[in-house]
Amino acid sequence: MTLAPHEFWQQLYPPGALPGDDAGGYLGHYPAALPDGRCIALPIRVLPGDGTQAVASLILNQASFAVADALADVLAARLAGFRPDVVVGVPTLGLALADAVARRLGHARMVALGTSRKFWYDEALSEPLRSITSPDQAKRVYLDPRMLPVLQGARVAVIDDVASTGATLRAVLAVLARAGVQPVAAGFAMAQGQGHAAMLPPGMGFAAAIASPRLQLGADGRWRPQARD
Repeated sequence: MTLAPHEFWQQLYPPGALPGDDAGGYLGHYPAALPDGRCIALPIRVLPGDGTQAVASLILNQASFAVADALADVLAARLAGFRPDVVVGVPTLGLALADAVARRLGHARMVALGTSRKFWYDEALSEPLRSITSPDQAKRVYLDPRMLPVLQGARVAVIDDVASTGATLRAVLAVLARAGVQPVAAGFAMAQGQGHAAMLPPGMGFAAAIASPRLQLGADGRWRPQARD
């Protein structure tokens, strides 16, 4: 099955309807499965370097509402067991997901982190931020000081779109630690590889709606999961 660029993240395919063979490898897309067997087609993006490493990509704000809703449904269900009082959303793509999950958990609000420094922000409540998809864009993540009373003493869940290297999560946890907040869990629309696992503090929960491996190019031109990612 060959998909046009605008077709990715737009449809929930019934179980078995979206071809994908781990042993035979993947060509243009990776089929990421939800718990009920439905699949989402993720485009394969070659990473900078020698062209032999790639990831399956999810750009949440370009997904259809049906796909975004399905991911939020699964993530909310998986986070419910951690009993969070407050959801913290990570910019930019994690904000809409955090809003949707907070609503599903019955919360009245969520707390949004930011990458734009408002004049009343405290630089001490910020941290440098980088991601695997934007390696050359240096920015900072900020916690609005006005949100401190909302977070302190609460069971907090951090929500972002994709967990990959764990660098973004590490920056967010550092900011929250300066505010005296240690989240009970982190939730993501997708877990990409296993690099994020080493960033989790002991005892902190983790949840993701779907998962995808880091990919290695084979001699036959097909992408296969790395033995270690």
